[in-house]
Amino acid sequence: MKRAAEHARRGAAILLALWALFLLSAMVIAWAVDINSRLDLAGNSSRVLEAEAMASSGAEVALAPEVQAGSPHLHGSLGKNQAFEAHMTGEGGRLNLSWILAAENPARLEILKKYLENKGIDINERDHMMDCLLDFVDPDDLPRLNGAEAGPGYQPKNAPLQRIEELKQVQGWEKFTAQKDWDQDFTLFSSGPIDLAWASRDVLLSLPGFNEQIVDRFLEYRRGADGIDGTEDDPKFQSLDEVRLAIGFTPDQFAQLSGLIGFRDPVMRVVSVGKSGDVTRTVQMIVRKVTGTPQMIRWKEF
Repeated sequence: MKRAAEHARRGAAILLALWALFLLSAMVIAWAVDINSRLDLAGNSSRVLEAEAMASSGAEVALAPEVQAGSPHLHGSLGKNQAFEAHMTGEGGRLNLSWILAAENPARLEILKKYLENKGIDINERDHMMDCLLDFVDPDDLPRLNGAEAGPGYQPKNAPLQRIEELKQVQGWEKFTAQKDWDQDFTLFSSGPIDLAWASRDVLLSLPGFNEQIVDRFLEYRRGADGIDGTEDDPKFQSLDEVRLAIGFTPDQFAQLSGLIGFRDPVMRVVSVGKSGDVTRTVQMIVRKVTGTPQMIRWKEF
């Protein structure tokens, strides 16, 4: 009887020891997992900071007055895992909505109407969008034929646009602004007239006298062998007349664009992507590059 009780006590002691060992092992494993997670988080945070630094480095390089689109200095690396690649495009190639809407110039407004038509918007919807946009920015409360002023659930700004994103607030523009990359051809920061050296296909097709054949031929030449604007193989236009010759317009045809087009707009858009390992960060800035110190207009990180 005593021997059986002794065996029972020993068995219980062994079970307690095994249970204690199990708990200790669980605690050690949990501690190790926690330490490893902390190290992973610290390592990831470090890579994020390094990627941000590389993206900022590319942006800083692009600010140098002598650095132009397509410069080899716009991409670089630091070791095997850290690198940046910056790309510069002319902001003047986009539709400056402030310039288009100013004083309601018919020729300028027609460019935006044609652009919306190129995007597949029918005439009734297009007229509604245009009139609502004009009502949104003008100072009065008198609605246009197809427009809208203040009403239940809607309040126009009655002031010039300050951000492209404000188009989302304009009645009639909801469907258009819900599309992906809807704002890629719009700006508020260029000098105004459309820079033919940077305008996209849709923007070029919005200009008087341009058709698909003319635009596609010009873009093929302008983008060089790699088919990308703003790279080293692009032709370097020295004058607006060289652009005219590349398009194939006569001087008289080109004269019809007077006041609507420009050349070498000093405002540039820079997108710099920094990498550290598999982590990437992006800096987007809009800058006026003139003689001397560049003027920063907007800086955005994501």
